[in-house]
Amino acid sequence: MPADDLPAAPDDPSAGPDPARLRPAPGRPRRGRRPAFTREAITAAAVELADAEGLDAVTMRAVAARVGAGVMSLYSYAPDKDTLLELMTDHVSGELLPPGPLTGDWRTDLKAIGHRQRALMLRHPWLPGALTARRTPGPHTLAFLEHALTALRPLPLDGAAKLEVFSLLTGFVASHVSHELSRAATAESPDRAAAEARYLAAVAADGDHPELARALASPGRPLTPEATFTRFLDRLVNGLDSPPPG
Repeated sequence: MPADDLPAAPDDPSAGPDPARLRPAPGRPRRGRRPAFTREAITAAAVELADAEGLDAVTMRAVAARVGAGVMSLYSYAPDKDTLLELMTDHVSGELLPPGPLTGDWRTDLKAIGHRQRALMLRHPWLPGALTARRTPGPHTLAFLEHALTALRPLPLDGAAKLEVFSLLTGFVASHVSHELSRAATAESPDRAAAEARYLAAVAADGDHPELARALASPGRPLTPEATFTRFLDRLVNGLDSPPPG
C-alpha cells in the first residue's frame, strides 16, 4: 500500500497504533512516481527478520536495511514499532485460513482451530510474545475470528461468551507454545530427567504426599509435544459447555 494511502497517525502517541491503519484503504488513481516499497513488503520483511532472529531484532533500522530503504522512509508505512507489530501479527494470521469447510461439530472445529494456531506459533516463535500486548485485529485476524465464531455457532452461549471462548483458546495456545519452545531450547539431559524421576519417586514414598503418589502411580501417557498439546486442548474444549458456577 502506498504511504499516502494510509490514514494519518493519531495525534496522541499514548493512544497506540491507529486501528484504521490496519485496514487497506480503497484504491484510487495515483499521480506521480510509483512508490519504491509497499506496506506488505515491509511487513513481510519484518516477519522474516523476527522468524530468523527473534522479536528483539525487529527494529525500524533493521527492517529498513533488510528492504534497502532509508529508515525515515519506513515511517511513512509504519509510524512506529507498535504499528509494525500489529501489521506483522495480522500478516501471519493470513496463514490461519482453514483448508476446508467446517464440520458443524463445534468441538471438532474448535480443536482444529487450536491445532492451526499452535502450528502457526511454532512457525513464527515470536508470535506468542507479540500477542501478550493488546492487538487490534486487522483484516486477516478478523477473517479468522469470523471463522471461529461461525464454528462456535452451535454452542449454546451468547456472543460475548463466544468471544471469551476464542480469547481463552488463543491464550491457552500461546501459553502452551511458549512453554513448549522454552523446553525445546533448554532440553534436559537424560541424566537430569533420571535424577528428577528418582527425586519424585522418593517424595511419593515418604507418606506425606499421598495424592502425588497416586498421580505418579497412574499409567503413563505419551509425552511428545503433539500428544501433550492434544490432551490439554481436548480437556479445555470438552469442558467449555459446562454451566458457569453460580
